[in-house]
Amino acid sequence: MLNGDNENVAGKTCASQWRLALPVLILTLVAILAIYRETAMSMVAIWARSDTFAHGFLVPVISFWMIWRVRASLAGFYPRPNYWVLVPLVGAGFVWLLGEMATVGPLSQFSLTAMVILAVPAILGMPITRRIVFPLAFLFFAVPFGEFAMPALMEWTADITVLGLRSSGIPVYREGLHFVIPSGNWSVVEACSGVRYLIASLMVGTLFAYLSYRSTKRRMIFVGISLIVPIIANWLRAYMIVMLGHLSGNKLAAGVDHLIYGWVFFGVVIMAMFWIGARWREDEAEDDLPSAVVLGNAHDRFGGSVVPIAAAVLLLSAFWPFAEWQIERNKPMEVSRIEPLAEIPGWSSAPQAMTDWVPRFENASAYLHSTYSAGDQKTGVFVAYYRNQNSERKLVTSTNALVTSDDRSWIRVSGNARQAVLDNQSLTIRTTELRGQDSTRLAVWQWYWINGHLTASDHVAKALTALNRLLGRGDDSAVIVVYAFKDSAGGPDALLERFSVEAMPKIEQALANTRSKR
Repeated sequence: MLNGDNENVAGKTCASQWRLALPVLILTLVAILAIYRETAMSMVAIWARSDTFAHGFLVPVISFWMIWRVRASLAGFYPRPNYWVLVPLVGAGFVWLLGEMATVGPLSQFSLTAMVILAVPAILGMPITRRIVFPLAFLFFAVPFGEFAMPALMEWTADITVLGLRSSGIPVYREGLHFVIPSGNWSVVEACSGVRYLIASLMVGTLFAYLSYRSTKRRMIFVGISLIVPIIANWLRAYMIVMLGHLSGNKLAAGVDHLIYGWVFFGVVIMAMFWIGARWREDEAEDDLPSAVVLGNAHDRFGGSVVPIAAAVLLLSAFWPFAEWQIERNKPMEVSRIEPLAEIPGWSSAPQAMTDWVPRFENASAYLHSTYSAGDQKTGVFVAYYRNQNSERKLVTSTNALVTSDDRSWIRVSGNARQAVLDNQSLTIRTTELRGQDSTRLAVWQWYWINGHLTASDHVAKALTALNRLLGRGDDSAVIVVYAFKDSAGGPDALLERFSVEAMPKIEQALANTRSKR
């Protein structure tokens, strides 16, 4: 404890250290954001164009406000640099590089956010950081992340909606995310997934739990409720919208109306959740109040200068963009076409396409789309080739799919996986059934070629892409899709397996020849 003149001296020393540490910290954070400006601006661009992540603009403001609330107590701590924090800072930088190599935007954005957060304990020290750990961690909500859950949420919403309709005595015919009831046709699209409600509820619920409760148990329980309630609420919302449409002859809850009704319903549910949660509110303890001043760590005032640690933070932060530049500066020339496939024994190239369906893989460097026949049997093969991938052009992304939910000509009926042996390699292949507007049905197989390696996993494809780029092998990749009519003689799976086994050596050779032209 300090008293009298010693306390005054300690207070003045503490204030003088803050006058140096705070500007250094601010300059360091600005410099980090400038070094990683492309990653930072990619986050801002998503906030601006996506309603799902528009809350990103508020997250830094809320975080700053929470720190401002406890400024009086922070003023009593001596800034004390912590060099051990440089170790996780290096790890965050390396993960950022992996994210760039694999063109996984959220990974790079999480890593940048982590570097910004880690700069605080590095320059100010752990005692201060512990005081504001939640406001700092809250910054992770600024990362536009969560859309990966959309397919699962859409599937669950369709399951529960159909179950509710059948339980209400309404007959339902379902195919994939589309279903038909006596009063009309309905589809579960991205806006019906509830991912917007989920992200908004989780962020606001986490903030509410931090401000309303002191015990970790109560906070975790409320955060869990904030995660579960919007999912269940979205199921009820979807069921109610379909029922409103059905009972009103599609005069209510049709078109944009169902989105408005959905947000009103969600708002009521969330307000009720907060009202109930407030009943168990815990008042702030006296030593948690913003006015509390702690001078008990006066012996830490000789922790060292903040300037060298700030320089180290900036040096380590700048290394990873430099490493990326070194890897990327020898990019191969663009590829404009895939080398032709050699003749496939037993198959002849057909002049006319089987159907009007084309997989939705956008911005590829080159495409190949052909039809092959063997007697009265036909198969199609589609290859999209990617080189020099970036945020605008990449193989594995949520926008690349066999069909999109807004496709009016084709819908996805079902999906599964099966084992196949291609080019002497056992591979788990994605299988999908599609239905056209004219009731044509296709059986589709899909997998990836990543610099000579075969996989059907998005995660493995991303990891292989990152590894190849780190090793200087480039990022040449392709998606391979083969398909046949569902009513093919002998069954479509047998036909596709036969074609894939016989055609894959020729496809791989064509891809290898394309890759060699660098």
